[in-house]
Amino acid sequence: MELDELKTSWNALDKRLAETEIVNLRVVKEMIQQKTKSAYNGIVGQNLYSFVVNILIIGVLFPYIYMNTPIRTISFAIVEAMMILGLIPIIWKLSLLSKFDMGGMSCNELSRLVLRYKQISHQQKYWGIAAVCLAMVAFYIIELGFNPTAGYAFEANRVLIVIGLTLFTFAMAFVLGLWQRRRHAQQMQEIERGLEELREFEN
Repeated sequence: MELDELKTSWNALDKRLAETEIVNLRVVKEMIQQKTKSAYNGIVGQNLYSFVVNILIIGVLFPYIYMNTPIRTISFAIVEAMMILGLIPIIWKLSLLSKFDMGGMSCNELSRLVLRYKQISHQQKYWGIAAVCLAMVAFYIIELGFNPTAGYAFEANRVLIVIGLTLFTFAMAFVLGLWQRRRHAQQMQEIERGLEELREFEN
């Protein structure tokens, strides 16, 4: 009788330990998912912020400047065109991010999305920043050097102003781009690490 009771107690304990292990694994998985989701939300937030800022510049700020200052139409068109082109990769990336479904996709499918997103980001990182900077430099030259309606003359001091603003623009683009790149890279690493850890739960 004692042996049967001992076996029953042992089985009950073994079952309880197994259930506890399952619960612990579920908690660990949920923690990894939450951390991965948080990094994903951060990347979505960065892209949404860039999208909103670009829209405000394209639709509000620069049209207001154009209508209330004597800047030339060509300057307005150059900056607007570059800003609109800059929207294309942002919309492309947001489209990819909208497909990121941790509950309905496998880790391999999510990893392929992440890889595609990284490829687009890498391509945009250089030509996008360079295009906007060059557009601003063209704006400085046209407006400070060749816009007589603004009362400017292409004198030595104006040349120095153009050079100074050009250097300032590239410096700001470098600093902001470097900061955003590091933050973005850290969040991407968290997502990739999370997917790698979650892949173990699928096996």
